[in-house]
Amino acid sequence: MSTPTIDCTGLNCPLPILRVKKAIDGINAGETLELVATDPGSVKDIAAWSKQTGHILLESTEAAGKFRFVIRKSARSAKG
Repeated sequence: MSTPTIDCTGLNCPLPILRVKKAIDGINAGETLELVATDPGSVKDIAAWSKQTGHILLESTEAAGKFRFVIRKSARSAKG
């Protein structure tokens, strides 16, 4: 299965988190998804959300004003 990408370019908090939650609910444990955002606050928000829910933040990078995250769904994650 290919990694789904959620494009949150131009969206501000809380929309990137809400879109990631919806997308992660639609994949199986162990699968990954990619998020692209332009909101600098998403760096802190995605890290905190991953820690809170138990999902694994595999990558967090920034290039040309775009923030890219790769998240793996955990089988033991908390709801959300």
